[in-house]
Amino acid sequence: MNDPAMTQEIDRPASGREVMLACDRLTRVYREGPRDLTVLDELALEVRAGERVAVVGSSGSGKTTLLNLLGGLDHPSRGEVRIAGQALHELGNAALGRFRNRHIGFVYQFHHLLAEFTAVENAALPLIVRGHRKKDAEARALTLLERVGVAERADHKPGELSGGERQRVAIARALVTDPSLVLMDEPTGNLDQTTAASILGLMDELSASAACAFVIVTHDPSLAAHQDRVLRLDAGRLTQDAPAA
Repeated sequence: MNDPAMTQEIDRPASGREVMLACDRLTRVYREGPRDLTVLDELALEVRAGERVAVVGSSGSGKTTLLNLLGGLDHPSRGEVRIAGQALHELGNAALGRFRNRHIGFVYQFHHLLAEFTAVENAALPLIVRGHRKKDAEARALTLLERVGVAERADHKPGELSGGERQRVAIARALVTDPSLVLMDEPTGNLDQTTAASILGLMDELSASAACAFVIVTHDPSLAAHQDRVLRLDAGRLTQDAPAA
């Protein structure tokens, strides 16, 4: 079990803002033949509105498992995840899907845009799934595309966009619902240095103006250093890494 003193240290959130993400004793155990493999071990974490937390660690350390649990895509073996005060384990599958659509934005390493849809249609998709009229959803999506600097490419399909443009569309899609929490999986992992630097600047702007919390899994030290806190996942546990710049 984690040292309580260490838990207090890594959980120290920015004061005065609403807690958007809270994890308590978060544990994930997989069965491998005759033995149990503990990937995450009694994690505790709080992230507040507007706060950006980077999670770093070697391949296989459990970063993807952690993101899946935070996003409600997997269930913990023990412990709980609360987003905007709601415990995910209290929700049935249908309610969890609706909650995820409203409160959680995802930015994947490979963006996962739909090839047959335009940039504005991709960005509007979470609102359309929620039941918004297509016209209204696309108007909101266009506002986000303007915010991330690709409004002039709104009618272009992913195959017609650069890697950086596709990632910006993915960020717009993640933010279109005004989520409580944005989860990013290696958001600059497949970008050149210039484009990655542009995405870093965009994230700085978004965190200053958005009310959501950001959790960013990355191997990129420059990306991690731009966040408010850097946590290292190792042997199933989170520890405070070197202070972010």
